[in-house]
Amino acid sequence: MQHSHVSSRRSRRVTRLAAGLAAAALGFAGLAAAAGPAAAADNPYQRGPAPTVSSIEASRGYYATSSRNVSSLARGFGGGTIYYPTTTSDGTFGVVAISPGYTGTESTIAWLGPRLASQGFVVITIATNSLYDQPASRGDQLLAALDYVVASNDIGPRVDRNRLAVMGHSMGGGGTLEAAEDRPSLQAIVPLTPWNLDKTWGDVSVPALVYGAENDSIASTSSHAVPFYNSLGGEKMYLELNNASHFAPTSSDVTIAKYSIAWLKRFVDDDTRYDQFLCPVPTSWTYLSESRGTCPLS
Repeated sequence: MQHSHVSSRRSRRVTRLAAGLAAAALGFAGLAAAAGPAAAADNPYQRGPAPTVSSIEASRGYYATSSRNVSSLARGFGGGTIYYPTTTSDGTFGVVAISPGYTGTESTIAWLGPRLASQGFVVITIATNSLYDQPASRGDQLLAALDYVVASNDIGPRVDRNRLAVMGHSMGGGGTLEAAEDRPSLQAIVPLTPWNLDKTWGDVSVPALVYGAENDSIASTSSHAVPFYNSLGGEKMYLELNNASHFAPTSSDVTIAKYSIAWLKRFVDDDTRYDQFLCPVPTSWTYLSESRGTCPLS
């Protein structure tokens, strides 16, 4: 198939001066020490050590994290919590905003905050302006939350304003589709058992990891997640959680976490070390009842 999204590649070339070998080696060592391990990597966005199944399934990743609250008076959304790596030596990080679903509070998706941040992202879990906000509103609020993080005086310097993603549960998942349609520069979206009255998203080419739940009686996969997935352009993957309900994303879930981490790493950080978890498409039938995908381009 024709892939409409190919992550950019950037390489670092070190100019070697025509001085003595000892002087050149010393100069290069000094440059690498000053730049830090992330900047010295072939991919300047690569963060953290090489991944393993254990590392992406763990409840916490490589980075120590901290958090701060966001006032409910924040412009465009209902406040929330920002989770971020404490280090300032690894360069900037991509940003992920996460919305709860219809009638859901921030607490229902809070587990994802520290889990993703510890893998090398700045994450904002939001409260919505109203518990009853529809997907279009939740999409706007996700974008407002991203803009808040980028513009903040304390967290803003830690982030890369060009590497942004959104996640959301239920109507929040439907909101990720709305956000991607409104802002096609997003690097990734992760709709979690999403709900939206609009079933066709052919103009959305942002890389999308769509989660369905086999026993979802609120946003059935046949009426929501699957039609969304089928209509999307660009890189995409669909994972259906085995024997799961609509509310599976509202509590800690290893399957949701591991593949979300891999997807965000692959498309927000351009980190091809995570291709191994996404291609071939996962078929662990203990945890999944169905799966399909385009496989990310390397």
